[in-house]
Amino acid sequence: MSFISESSQTRVPCYRVLEDDGDLISDCDFQQVSKEDAVKMYSNMVTLQIMDNIFYEAQRQGRISFYLTSAGEEAISIASAAALSEQDIILPQYREPGVLLWRGFTLQEFADQCLGNKADYGKGRQMPTHYGSKKHNFFTISSPIATQLPQAAGIAYSLKMDNKKACVVSYIGDGGTSEGDFHAGLNFAAVMEAPVIFFCRNNGWAISTNVSEQFRSDGIVVKGRAYGIRSIRVDGNDALAVYSAVSAAREMAINEQRPILIEALTYRVGHHSTSDDSTKYRQLDEIVYWKKARNPVNRFRNWVQNIGWWSEQQETQLRNSVRKQLLEAIQVAEKTEKPPLSELFTDVYDHPPSNLEEQEKHLRETVTRHPKDYPSDISV
Repeated sequence: MSFISESSQTRVPCYRVLEDDGDLISDCDFQQVSKEDAVKMYSNMVTLQIMDNIFYEAQRQGRISFYLTSAGEEAISIASAAALSEQDIILPQYREPGVLLWRGFTLQEFADQCLGNKADYGKGRQMPTHYGSKKHNFFTISSPIATQLPQAAGIAYSLKMDNKKACVVSYIGDGGTSEGDFHAGLNFAAVMEAPVIFFCRNNGWAISTNVSEQFRSDGIVVKGRAYGIRSIRVDGNDALAVYSAVSAAREMAINEQRPILIEALTYRVGHHSTSDDSTKYRQLDEIVYWKKARNPVNRFRNWVQNIGWWSEQQETQLRNSVRKQLLEAIQVAEKTEKPPLSELFTDVYDHPPSNLEEQEKHLRETVTRHPKDYPSDISV
């Protein structure tokens, strides 16, 4: 009689291309990236960094109600997006605005969504940072954790049935792997041999729950084998490693019609959201270490700069330009009219049921009776 051990004697290795200082690891196999793509990747990472800082401050000033940053995880969304095709379908969690940025979503579109004005594609009905774009094959973000994974498996299966040369990529955090939808999504994809990449950002914290309290396994990567899914662990703060891993995963998913699981080891430098104070449950020196010593933006900058593709002058120009554009975009978004009240009740039913019509009538009557309690810039 022999029981399978609860864990392996050795941990699954982590694929890396760059050292922490940006130097290439010797004899490392990686996917070559062009100068054009490398510069765009770095520029997008800087843009995302600045966007996070300014929108975070805007929330603290009371100009938007909520915000989530990608601080410390910029390489994941940007580098993975760079390795994909525009035809690949994205089902995000909520730290993947970098994918949209790479695909051409403008700073004005980001600002319009966060301010919830008439130009927002969600018509002001979603929380800030819950972006979506049909044009960019980017499903709208929803707050419930892991619900997108079974959906991703189903969408990938539809691509398979239609013989499309594309795949689905669904992102999730380490905390989401404790949800039943994570297991349902992986099992469904494995059994149906669906071309989907499950990309898990293992950033150490599910809000205030550390990974040590989340699971007893060797991280996330080992969970793939249980479902018969090919898997890899990658350094999520290494843009070249993420780019190479996703490039290879996409090729396997499409050409072999199979799901792939990627675990990216990283660290959430920022608070979970503007509703959180992470210094209440983790040490400040831990945050500072990851922010400075393991910073993915600085790491990639060192690489592009060392090979002569980037300069201090370009750095200054980029940061000044992005900051100016974003501040102007926020000003425009603030001045743009809000969606009319009627939009609260559209896009669900072809013909609104009587109870919904009654609710709309009651809301209008309430606004009319108490006009000072409601924003004056919303059309009733």
